[in-house]
Order: sequence, then C-alpha cells, then structure tokens
Amino acid sequence: MKTKVYNILKKAASIRPAVSYSSMLKFTILSLIFVIAFSVRILPIRWGYYLSEYDPYYQYRQTKYIVENGLAGWLSWHDYLSWYPWGNIIRFHAYPGLPLLAATIYTILNALGLHFSIYPTLNPLQMDPIYNFCVIFPVIMGSITCIVMYFLGKDLGGEAVGILSALFLALDPSYIGRTSLGFFDDETVGIFSLLLFIFFFNRSISGESSESTNLKGTLFSAKTGWAVVAGLTLGYLCASWGASRYVVVMTALFAFILLVLRRTSQRLLVSYAVTFFIVISLVSCVPRLGSRFPLDYLDTRFNFEYDTLFVYLVFFLLLFNEIRRIKDRGKRAGCFLAVVTLLIIALLFLWRSGKLAPIGAKFMAVIYPSIRFKNMILLSVAEHRASSWGTFYYNFGIHTFLLLLGLYFATLMATNLSIFTIIYSLTSAFSASSMIRLNILMSAPVSLLSALGIVRLLKPFILSLRETKTPTSRKYKVRRTFGKETSIMVISLIFILLLLTYVIGTDFMISPNRGAGPRFRLQAYAPTTISSAGLSLRPLDTTKDWLNALTWIRLNTPPSPTKPGDNGTVIASWWDYGYWITAIANRTSLADNGTWNTTQIQQIGRMFMSNEEEAIKILKKYNVTHVLVFVVFQAVEASYGGFYPYLGGGGDESKWQWMAQIAFGPNEDEPFGNLTLGFDYVDVNNNRMYDRNDRIVANEKGQNTTLFKLMHYAVGTVVNGEPYAYVVLPGGKVSTIGRIHLEYFEKAYFSQEYGSITPAPGTRYVALVCLYRVDYPSK
Repeated sequence: MKTKVYNILKKAASIRPAVSYSSMLKFTILSLIFVIAFSVRILPIRWGYYLSEYDPYYQYRQTKYIVENGLAGWLSWHDYLSWYPWGNIIRFHAYPGLPLLAATIYTILNALGLHFSIYPTLNPLQMDPIYNFCVIFPVIMGSITCIVMYFLGKDLGGEAVGILSALFLALDPSYIGRTSLGFFDDETVGIFSLLLFIFFFNRSISGESSESTNLKGTLFSAKTGWAVVAGLTLGYLCASWGASRYVVVMTALFAFILLVLRRTSQRLLVSYAVTFFIVISLVSCVPRLGSRFPLDYLDTRFNFEYDTLFVYLVFFLLLFNEIRRIKDRGKRAGCFLAVVTLLIIALLFLWRSGKLAPIGAKFMAVIYPSIRFKNMILLSVAEHRASSWGTFYYNFGIHTFLLLLGLYFATLMATNLSIFTIIYSLTSAFSASSMIRLNILMSAPVSLLSALGIVRLLKPFILSLRETKTPTSRKYKVRRTFGKETSIMVISLIFILLLLTYVIGTDFMISPNRGAGPRFRLQAYAPTTISSAGLSLRPLDTTKDWLNALTWIRLNTPPSPTKPGDNGTVIASWWDYGYWITAIANRTSLADNGTWNTTQIQQIGRMFMSNEEEAIKILKKYNVTHVLVFVVFQAVEASYGGFYPYLGGGGDESKWQWMAQIAFGPNEDEPFGNLTLGFDYVDVNNNRMYDRNDRIVANEKGQNTTLFKLMHYAVGTVVNGEPYAYVVLPGGKVSTIGRIHLEYFEKAYFSQEYGSITPAPGTRYVALVCLYRVDYPSK
C-alpha cells in the first residue's frame, strides 16, 4: 500500500511544472515591488479612509450611478445637483472610462461575494461600499502599473532595466501623488493605459514576421493582433483621460520620425492604420469628444480638432511612402492621384461643414504657456500653472541627471522602443514645464531612462568585478577594462546618489523640523484634502471641519430641487467646493470644479465681490437658499489674554483675488485692496512693496463686499462671541474692523464655536466653514 501511494505521489510530482530559480527570484522581486508600491500609497489612511482632493468625488458619483443605473442611465443622466438651474448633462462633460471600469470591477467582485463594507460609522459616505471601493481603487491600480512598467522596461533594456524602472515608478513622488489612497481620478487608469499601449504598439511593429512578404501577409500576421490590442487600449485611454490627445499626437510624431529616419515598413503602416482605426471607432462613441452620441449609432457625427489632423497627415505620408515603392510606374501614379484626390476632398468637406474644431484652452496652454494669462479661470487652478526647471530636481532628485544618461544610451540603441521613449521623455518634459499637473507624464520616461542609464553605465564595472585572472597561460588570461577598486567606487557612487534621493531627500538643506525628507515620503505621508479640512499643511490628526459641516448640511437642510423651479436647498459657494457639496452633502451647487460654465462662475465672483444689495439680486436670480464661505486663520496671542485672528491658509481669504479678476477682468482685484481684501498700504518708502514702515488704511470698497462681511462676521463671532472683528495684517499690525452687520444673511452653521475653537491638531491654523441662510427682502 505504501509503495502504491509512493508511486502515485511520484507520478504527481513528475507532472508538476518546473520553476527555475531565476523565475522564482524574479517573481519574488516583483511581488516586493508591488508590496512597496501598495504600502507607500496607503499611508494617508493614518488620517482616515476618505477620497482625496475634489474631482474624485465627481468620479465616485458617476461610478455609483453606473452601478445602480447602468451605462445607458449614465448616457441619459441630466444632473440637477450641479450647475443649478441648468444642470449638468454628464455625458458631455465627463469621460466614462474610469467610472465604467470601476463600476464593472466592483459589480464582478460584489457578485463573487467580496464586499467593501467597513466598521459602523456616522459618515454617510463610508456606509456606502461603492465609496469604500473607490477609495482603495487608485492604490491597487498604481501598484499594478508598476508591474506593467517592468514588462515595458524589459523590452527596452532587459530584466534589470525592467526591475529598476518598476521600483523607480513605485517610489516616484509625482506618480504617488496621483495614485495614493483616495485619489480616484483619471490619472489612476491613465498612466496604466498609456504604458500598456506603448508595450502593445511596440510589440506590433518590432521585427518582421516571415509572412510579411506582401501587404496581405502583413495585414493577417500575428503582429496585427498586438495592433488590435494597442488600439483597444488607446481607445480606452481616450475615453478616460483628457491627456490622451497627447499620447495620440506623440504616437503620430513617433511614426513621422521613423519615416524621416527611413525606418518604415508595411508593418508600421498596417499597425498604425489598424490601431487608429480602432481608436477612432471607439472615440466616436464618447460624447464628450464631440461625436454627438445620444443613444443610437446612426446619429454619430465626428468633430476633428486641429491636433488630431496630424494623425491623418502621418497616415497619408506612410501611405505615400509605400506607394513610392511600387515598381510599376503607371500603377504608382494612379495610386498617388487617388490618395491625393481623397485627401483634398476630405479636407474641403471638413472645412466647409465646420467639423474642424479648435483645441481647448487647457490643452493650448500646454503648447503655448503664455495663453494661460488670458484665461483667469485656467490661471486660478494651481495645478494648471507652469513649473520651473528646479521643480524637476525637487521631484526627481538624481533621476534628473540619470535621465540624460539614459537618453544617451537610448540614442545609441536606436531601436523602435528606444526612439519612442526618447520622444516620450522630451515631449513630456515640455508638457510638464508648461503645466505642473503634467509632471505625472514624466514619471514613466524618467523611471525607464534612469533604469536604462544605471544598467548600461554599471554593466562594464559589474562584469569587471566578476572576471577572474586565469594563471594558466597568457593566451587565456583575461584583461580587465577597469580595476576592482574603480568598479567598486563607481557602483558605490551611484548607490550613494540614489541614497540621497530616497533616504535624505532633495531638500536636505531644510531643517528636519520643517518637514524635510525624501520627496516620495512627503508626497505619500500626507492627509487627504478633506481630512485636513482643505488646509495647505499636514496636521497631526484628522481635521473634521469640512466633514462636520457637510454632514450637518446633509442632515439639517431641506432636500434639493429635483428640477428647476422646485423648492429646495440651493447652495452658492466658490467653485472649489462644488463637488464636495453635491457628493457629501447631497445638495445642489451653482458651480463646481468642472468650471465649464464660465458665465456662471463670473456671476458667483461678482456676487461675492459686490455689496449686499447687488449680491442679493444675483442670488435671487438662481433661487439660492444658502451661501457657504470657507475661511482659515491663525490664532495670534494678544496682550489682554485672548487672541487676534491672522487670516490666511488656503480659504476664501486667499482666493478673493481670483473672484475679482474672473468677475471683472485681469488686475481688477486691486480696487478692493492692494494689501489684502479691505485694506490698502501707503508706500511711504516708494519701494513698490509693502514693509513695516508703510501705513495701512481701510479700503471701503473691499470692506463693503459680501465676502468680506461674511468672513469677518464668522471670525468675529467665533473669536469674540459677537460679530465685532479685529484682524492681524501682514507685518503684525492689528486693525479694528468694528461690528459687522449683515442685512440679508443669517448664521445657519459654523464649524467652530465661541469658547471652543479647535485649531488643526499640531498647528495654530483654524479652519472655519460658514453656512449662511439667505434672508430675501419682502419686496
């Protein structure tokens, strides 16, 4: 019996798949990289389990809607909780890619019995399993993307390049910032799809199959399958992320450069054509991209933007290049004539029918950075501002220089993938310098080329360390290119430089108590925006002013109108807080972070920067029931034992300039105060800047604005117990504002109360969310 059992086990062992030591080692290393990426990105959980920033709340609402109503429901969704009274036709202002993927994965996992309910809580959102899934989704996707980076790096320069590039991406500060806990936004799937597309497209054009002796053989070769998958991936990317047009144009530029370098083939033409045929077919089904896609495919119409015309131009150039190779002169001339005629007819049709659309302002600002100064709303968004070259070093550390080394080695390699990577790195560097948000585009090429540079630089030194002298004969004696001491010194130097970036950090000259440290840790170990109450700092614990205020609104105000004309709660605030109001408070807002209705944002800015008489007219126009203001101040100790408020820290007291400039025009904030809202300084020294010797005077126009009154009424009430306000101005001077009288507004809710003011833990900053009820005059 024992022998029989032994024989059975022996046979079972013989059919066991053989796993080599190198495969096990590689699997272990990739698993460790995944764990590192996951662990770093989940660090914000120290401040609570919340979505971060603002846009993720919009994406969450869409995901929930698709789970509950399906894609057809999303396509017909007219959301009246935002941009009241017009509402928001979601399909024209949102990309379906991220919420559709998240809803699909959630539905599958839920069907398999994997639920995302957490401990009982009073937070209305954390009781929703869809919300809990959306919070962890970016952490998982960011970690998986690092594995995709391994395969791309492996194709570029081998196993070592793949492993190092995956590790570098896992610890890249810019990428961590966009894939950390709660950052449920387009970039979550954007970089993942981008890297996957490059991997597939490179596979589709690399090498030539034995079947590719003619066009038919090339079209039906196995590599066309890679082109199909590349097209599907890029199509999904276009349906998910606005930056996809950068990838589209970059791919066309890559094909054009191959054409200039005379590296084209039928394989490139077929892969390019198949990929973009699929992309265009998918993009035509995305309403936001201009296809006017209601519910049936027959009504689909295309709009072509000027930047995408380059894609078609490159296709025709590749086609001309293949026609040029036809040996029969008559046949070649006929093909040329047919293609040119078709091209002219297509351009004339597009031009005359008005199908050619200009590039959007946000994307033009990347190409021409100076255009942002003409668009105040674009300029008011911090992540849309230009970044300095010093920012690159601050973000990437030693990788800034390793990138240049990698570019050198990639140029020497001159493979299709190395050329694509060079184009990717150079164009992403330009984009990142134009718009600081696009630093994330640089994360992948910096990781790839840094890994390539290190591996190619250290390879001869490592080989030199492995070599041994053979004492047998001169014939077989190995001569080292470098001595052992030199090899050890160079390898140690690279290790120390990496140590400076990942252990000490790029701001090592700053005192440790000011938060210096490795950039990836500072980026990862930071609270979500709402758990820090929107403050531009890192408190020691959760700051619940916004969470408490929005929960109070959700539970204590009447429901919002289901359609224009109905009674219900309508809240006016600056556009920054719109997504929070609709998603967390479940109440109607006038504007949100989509910023697509410039006119309405101008009206809100005009309301805040006008006196109460003018403001009430604007509010009546939109049937507003409540006005929300957010103000941040520091508690500065006073000689009498109390304290004075020093306004500043990221609230509306820091945003009023944009309200004025958006409402009235560029530089129109100065009439409301050239020092701060409600105060002017007299330049005694004529040095064109404020200093302690200058005199401060009240600015009547600024102090009469609705925003000034609402902010200081609240601050005075919570600091002094009555709306009698003092304020500390720049330079430490204290100014008495006096009693604030509100004509048409009354307190509904303040997140702080007199006698129990609670600064953010570990700071002196107080976040104050103020909700006022609008009291319209009888006439």
